[in-house]
Amino acid sequence: MSIIPDPTDPRAAIRQGAMTPFQVAAVAVCVLICALDGFDVLVVAFTAASIAKDFALKPTDLGLLFSAGLAGMGLGALLIAPLSDRFGRRTTVLLCLAILCVGMLAAAATRSLTELALVRLFTGLGIGGGLATVNIVVAEYATDRWRNLSISLMSLGYPIGATLGGAFSVYLIAAYGWRSVYVFGGLVALALVPAVLAFLPESLDYLIARRPAGALTKVNRVLARMKRPALAALPAPQRAEAETGASLAAIARPPYLTRTLAACAAYFCVMTTCYFFLSWTPKVLTEQGLSVSGGISGAMLMNLGGAVGCLLFGFFARRVGTRRLAAAFMAGLFVAGAVFGAVPATPAALLAATLGIGFCLYGSINAMYAVVPPVFPAPVRTTGTGLAMSVGRLGAVTGPAVAGMLMAAGWERPEYSAALALPMLAAALCLRWVAAEEPAPARTVPGEAAAVRG
Repeated sequence: MSIIPDPTDPRAAIRQGAMTPFQVAAVAVCVLICALDGFDVLVVAFTAASIAKDFALKPTDLGLLFSAGLAGMGLGALLIAPLSDRFGRRTTVLLCLAILCVGMLAAAATRSLTELALVRLFTGLGIGGGLATVNIVVAEYATDRWRNLSISLMSLGYPIGATLGGAFSVYLIAAYGWRSVYVFGGLVALALVPAVLAFLPESLDYLIARRPAGALTKVNRVLARMKRPALAALPAPQRAEAETGASLAAIARPPYLTRTLAACAAYFCVMTTCYFFLSWTPKVLTEQGLSVSGGISGAMLMNLGGAVGCLLFGFFARRVGTRRLAAAFMAGLFVAGAVFGAVPATPAALLAATLGIGFCLYGSINAMYAVVPPVFPAPVRTTGTGLAMSVGRLGAVTGPAVAGMLMAAGWERPEYSAALALPMLAAALCLRWVAAEEPAPARTVPGEAAAVRG
């Protein structure tokens, strides 16, 4: 039997309405944070050739360096992202920016591979926790009509940040050396703190579902910025919120267990392939005869292709179906990866294949941002998403590390490219089980549907 939603709960009305300037500003801040994360994740790829020369590193050493930051991202998604379900989304975002700032500045002062790897592990905590948290903020503040596009714009920040970061890296490395790239990243993280304080208040979903001290005052403050009437009291929790405990155990039992496992498996497969290409493409391009700046330019071209892929996903997801389009992008990345391995080692062919990889790669990552958060209720939404992203980071560690071992073992570009593109087909299959476990819309009342959609 359906339960009638509380008419005093403003969230359903907000999600059915138009995007206000306040909501647009909140999404914009998340886009900027995602752009910084995109730069921070790929900063080692941009500086890999210079670091390898400075520290006399072998391919396996670079694989370790790539994987250190990605391992930190996994730990951040698992350990730091759930803090937003306990202490709030905004507080967690500020903590992650502080970690990014300290970690990037510390990387500029390292003097050995071990030091740099440890610092990248620490920095990854902020990246992993930040990505999971801003993903939830966008999903909770965007309206139903604009949610897919808002998530796509958030994802678009990633390749934009990586592209601009690559452009700055070319100049900074040539003028001041690779260490200056990390100083730049730390200063950008510091500059984003005032933007978060001004334009990213606490999430309504968190305040209403978790009810921290002063929740009613904070909710009314947010509603005032959205030009909506104040509440006399907090609305009653929605059924999914009332029945779900704020712990990891809540998503490890029905009806969430199957979709949790499927989401984790899909994330692992997607990140295995994506971070192989994100981490190794500049180095592979230089080994095929391009200059250091040419390798970075190839990564930038991949990110530009990703920007187009993100936008197209955002515009067509509602029409085609989010999971159906996600599966198409994932299958496309498998094909693009195999083509990258097979094309001749000419600049034109390699860069064209790189563009195709970027188009499908970022569309696939964006699809995971859109698919995963809605399957968890608000009290454990970041915990569940963080768990799936954390498992994904295991894949992100595995992909670059396995690539380094395969290259050291003598595998050629066609062989390791095809092998590391194969997990995308498994990821596309996993989406079927995520979809199969979702509640049927016909059996869900409007208020509950809004809670489930996130």
